[in-house]
Parts: sequence; C-alpha cells; structure tokens
Amino acid sequence: MSRTIRRALARLFWRFSGWELRSEPAPHRAGLLIGAPHTSNWDFVVMLAIAWELEVPIRWLGKHTLFTGWRGPLMRKLGGIPVDRRDPSTVVEDVLERVRRGEVFHLVVTPEGTRGSGSYWKSGFYRIAREAGVPVTLGYVDRTTMTTGLGPTIEITGDVRADMDVVRAFYADKSGWNPALRTEPRLRAEDEPDPT
Repeated sequence: MSRTIRRALARLFWRFSGWELRSEPAPHRAGLLIGAPHTSNWDFVVMLAIAWELEVPIRWLGKHTLFTGWRGPLMRKLGGIPVDRRDPSTVVEDVLERVRRGEVFHLVVTPEGTRGSGSYWKSGFYRIAREAGVPVTLGYVDRTTMTTGLGPTIEITGDVRADMDVVRAFYADKSGWNPALRTEPRLRAEDEPDPT
C-alpha cells in the first residue's frame, strides 16, 4: 500500500471517527512505541491511523496464528512480526538483530499484554530498550477526552522505579478505550526486594 493511500485512509479515520490526534514528533531513529492503555481491539486501528498520518515506520508483535493462511501476507504488510507464544524466547533477540542490521522502525508494544486489567505490565519492552539502546515513545489512547497520539520519548536509564515513575506520570490521566480494563503501569521488578 502506497504512502499516499495510507495517509488518505488515516485522514478519513480522523475526520469521521470522533477521535483527535495530538502528537509530539517521533524520533527519526529506531525505537519502541508503547501502546497503552491497551483495553480494546480498536487500539490496533488507532495505532495504524497514528503511524500512517505521522508517517512513522512501525512493526508490531502478533501471535503466530494471525499470520496463517490469507492473513499472513496482509499482517506482514501492516508491519507484523509473528510470535510463537509456545516459544517466545527468541522474540527479543529477533528484534535486536533487526535493529543491529540498521532497520529503522518503531516497535509497537502493548506492555499490558492483554486487553483485560492486571497487576503488572510485561517487562519485555524495558529489556529490549535497554539491550538495544533505543528510546521509548509513549503512545496513548484516552477515551475520556477522545484523544490519542504520541507523547514524550524517553531514554531508559536502568533505574526501573525511576523510569517507571516517568511512565506512570504520563499515563496517570489516560483512560484507554475501556477505562475499567486499564492496568496501572508497574513492572514486577519494582516490587522485588533490592538484592544489595
């Protein structure tokens, strides 16, 4: 699909959906793009509209079954990278290898890991950002204001609690599509005792 068609489709979405795009610029180098709060399948449509309007090259992780049959080529064309959840151990290394080869993209991750509420975010995004040395852009959906877009881009320092305090402050007033399903941004490592 050409850039022109993608941008036209995105503009149709913004015109008729009732949602407003508010965005800071995305970095011009490879990075991670957090999609949160992730509370609905509609988040995928919103993510595509943001990426196509802002012309941000994205990749995203999806369960391998989404890539079977006729859907496979379409999902890959939309930026999908299949993940076999029975053996997810190679995912981080695969993404890191793409970055090392010089591929410039923003990997969209939904650290809540599910569209239902939970206790913690998954930490894969943090590990990838640290190991690849790439920034993290905070993308959001907020139904209370009907706004969505990209917030600030941060560098991960390795101080998990301090980094997540920045993330929490940004998402504190973001509700997601279904506010009742929102998970507070917190990594399990923040609640583990300090080994020192």
